[in-house]
Amino acid sequence: MPDRGGGPTGPRIRAGRPSRRVRTLLMTLGVLAVLGMAFTMFAGFWTDWLWYRSVHYSSVFTITLWTKIGLFFVFGLLMAAAVGFNIWLAHRLRPPLSAMSMEQQSLDRYRMGIAPYKKWLLFAVTALVGLIAGASAAGQWRTWLMWVNGVPFHQKDPQFHLDVSFYAFDLPWYRFLLGFGFATAILSLIAAALTHYLYGGLRVTSPGARATGAATGHLSVLLGFFVALKAVAYWLDRYGLAVKSSDFKATGNWTGLRYVDANAYLPAKTILFCIAVICALLFFATLWRRTWQLPVIGFGLMVLSAILIGGLYPAIVQKFQVQPNEQAKEAPYVQKNLKATREAYGIDDTQVTEYTGKSTTTDKTKLRDDIDATASIRIMDPNIVSPTFQQLQQMRNYYAFPTNLDVDRYTKDGKVQDTVLGLRELNLAGIPKNNWINDHFRYTHGYGVVAAKGTEADEQGQPVFTESDLPSKGDLGTYQQRIYYGEKTNTYSIVGGPQKEIDYSDDNGEKTTSYEGKSGVSLSSPINRAAYAVAFNEPQILYSGAIGEGSRILYNRTPKERVEAVAPWLTIDGDAYPAVVKGRIQWIVDAYTTSNGYPYASRTTLGDTTADSLTANNNSRAVVAQQNQVNYIRNSVKATVDAYTGEVKLYQWDTEDPVLKTWMKAFPDTVQPRSAISQDLMDHLRYPQDLFKVQRELLTRYHVTDAQTFLTGSEVWQVPDDPSNKSGDAVPPYYLSMKMPDQSAQTFSLSTTFTPNGRDNLSAFMSVDSEAGAKDYGKIRILKLPTSTTVDGPKQVQSQFNSEQDIAAAIKLLKGGDSEVEYGNLLTVPLDGGLLYAEPVYVRGAGVKYPLLRKVLVTYEGKTAFENTLDEALDKVFGSNGSDTGSSDTGSSGTGTTTPPTSANPTVQQALDDAQKAFAAGQEALKKGDWTAYGKAQDELQQALSRAEAAQSKADKTGGGTSSGSSPKPSTSAKPSTGASPGASASPAASSSPSPGG
Repeated sequence: MPDRGGGPTGPRIRAGRPSRRVRTLLMTLGVLAVLGMAFTMFAGFWTDWLWYRSVHYSSVFTITLWTKIGLFFVFGLLMAAAVGFNIWLAHRLRPPLSAMSMEQQSLDRYRMGIAPYKKWLLFAVTALVGLIAGASAAGQWRTWLMWVNGVPFHQKDPQFHLDVSFYAFDLPWYRFLLGFGFATAILSLIAAALTHYLYGGLRVTSPGARATGAATGHLSVLLGFFVALKAVAYWLDRYGLAVKSSDFKATGNWTGLRYVDANAYLPAKTILFCIAVICALLFFATLWRRTWQLPVIGFGLMVLSAILIGGLYPAIVQKFQVQPNEQAKEAPYVQKNLKATREAYGIDDTQVTEYTGKSTTTDKTKLRDDIDATASIRIMDPNIVSPTFQQLQQMRNYYAFPTNLDVDRYTKDGKVQDTVLGLRELNLAGIPKNNWINDHFRYTHGYGVVAAKGTEADEQGQPVFTESDLPSKGDLGTYQQRIYYGEKTNTYSIVGGPQKEIDYSDDNGEKTTSYEGKSGVSLSSPINRAAYAVAFNEPQILYSGAIGEGSRILYNRTPKERVEAVAPWLTIDGDAYPAVVKGRIQWIVDAYTTSNGYPYASRTTLGDTTADSLTANNNSRAVVAQQNQVNYIRNSVKATVDAYTGEVKLYQWDTEDPVLKTWMKAFPDTVQPRSAISQDLMDHLRYPQDLFKVQRELLTRYHVTDAQTFLTGSEVWQVPDDPSNKSGDAVPPYYLSMKMPDQSAQTFSLSTTFTPNGRDNLSAFMSVDSEAGAKDYGKIRILKLPTSTTVDGPKQVQSQFNSEQDIAAAIKLLKGGDSEVEYGNLLTVPLDGGLLYAEPVYVRGAGVKYPLLRKVLVTYEGKTAFENTLDEALDKVFGSNGSDTGSSDTGSSGTGTTTPPTSANPTVQQALDDAQKAFAAGQEALKKGDWTAYGKAQDELQQALSRAEAAQSKADKTGGGTSSGSSPKPSTSAKPSTGASPGASASPAASSSPSPGG
């Protein structure tokens, strides 16, 4: 009978073998397949290394790589050694040869079968578990680097009085080690038990003892190790309560200890820890007693204790102590949650001020002159006018603008003005003929910035461009206009070689250029070309004659991709924006450090809290953190990406952020100090939208600081849906230069509104100072409206606009002839205790497939105007030059009756009478939708007004004749810089007729 540790291999059976030629062919194919796979893996590694070296962040690649390799080998070897040792030990402890039972006779076949391959089988099993464990550990490189480089927060949690860094940096690593320990114990236990069973140490059906003494001792030690790890888990669970998420019906999502946690779960975890330690010792004691009796009793006691102490007891406390008086019991813990959450999201210094929502000035005409000082109301909506930029400034089909333009500030004549701008980026879909050479060699870059004033439109409703044409020229001066890196540039280009690139086209034909930057990776080396041919699955890279000396390949070309690659530990804001800085186009990218381990701070999912009506149709604006949920966030880094060279720079913005300091220790010399930011760049930095959206979502509940109020839920707000569209998504925040009530001058701000939970009236207005470098940068101000009275919210204001009879009729006319009406951003501005709403209205005509500004809606204190220009609308609502223009409390679209002006000069009076008749005729034609008659009436009106003005001027010079009515000038209030629709003019009394929309 063979030994159970081995056995004869048996006779070799010689089967039919393939011919030598076939074997040689198969071997050759196998070698080629292995070499192909090896080169494919090498190509990915090599191209990554070349890219990181090209952007001068090779240290990020090497540190990350060596960290992953180190974790892979350390934990892979540990797992392999543990499992392999226990298999070897179980085999060594196999029982001696004994009488064979039926069970052992059936197992003997398996023992004989594996006997010749025992070493190889042991190696295969240990290698497999080692590879799996190593790969899992390599994925924890961030956890390891944060643990080994962690710096203190210098803030302690209120329960255990440990530094926050313990929860943010240490606890995640300890939990990983614990999980690895559990996996090691379980796999070792399974492997040892199978080996003992195979070699007779464990018996299932055989008579007599079920296990040998050696097997009992071995498996007991492994079980003792498992139970000891469970004791450690109970101990760590105590601290985990401080960062535990739970559903709390009074507040929804909850993080941190509640009453039942502190008074039931916490002592229960301590008791279970002690029981688990005792149980583990009982398992270890089987080395001497060789009996399962005590360990089984101890393990049963631990399970029973876990059910009674860890489950039943907390439920009893919750039912009979907490629920009868929940607010009193939970209030101290809610207070801790309030404090921690406000600190973790940077909203602890939010200034909440009571605001009446009602104007304190009875004579509204006095407020007219205050508006310009209060806000620069932006009527160019960057989220609507992109098609207009495209139509008027695209110049060539192979250029395109982003769907959503950006708002920035530029100085002209010493005055800072809000500016809407976009880059003319490359659009491969628009090139004349798509082929490999055109797509990757000839058409390689965009060209120029296009910018327009944010507060003005011209007479046709088009943007007033301050930088335009091709090449671009205007207020921005001289700068490098070629755009090789941009938001829409998502393919690779090969530049700098023998193949010339299309630079731009003008009346003299196409201009060509050759890239002179040092960006990208050189393709001069055959190895590099072969690697990129494999990595990009493009064999032409290997042999194309268009690639030669000096050729460089550019890829990873969007600003977000580049910053994410050089700083994989950052979370990137969804909206990179361009700015002209020192003669270069720089993409500015806001980046965040996040954590999921801030004790007591409630968690949020960035992808959800940063979603709004803009991100719904623009996936590139989505924000995803490294963790699924976070409960700490800081805008700690400002990054720039040069649009020509692709150079990436990271600047430390939050100098106090411990998470950033930890990463700066892990990746030294990758982040430049804040002092390295030039003043020119500082002028364009701003408060990031996505951070603001996260903070506003938290402030819907955490604007209150009193636990009792928080628990009642009476002060819960919500972010309203965007009233300008029917998407049902949240209204986006808006950048606007404005002045809050406690400020002395306008500042570049980001603002939003709140409504009560489940209602549409306004509950609060929120803004944050967004001008980087300013003293109050990042200061959040909330104007809280009274709950005893109602103030219209954005949805109600939009509804009033839409339901106003005269406005609805005018909008219906604007929609005539297959035209489309689009509402722009509904801006809210605090003014003299009340709230001013302003909204531009755009029209896409049947023959003009891009939006033009046709009207502006304005409402304040129940007075509404729907006029051709912003100034006309403001004059309508507030009155001009101390005279009421006739706005009613229920709103006016300017189609009401007016008092005809009079003059003592008969010539002037005749002209005014003609003007009044023409105006009346125009209004009648407007009601009927007769645009031919309306245009004729407008021409007659203009001619009559011109005659009246000329006659009045002549009379003034001769000293005869004075007007007793309104001035016969075409308009006494409209400022042409704010835009008007074509063909529109004012009545003799006031500019009040709606435009036909072109």
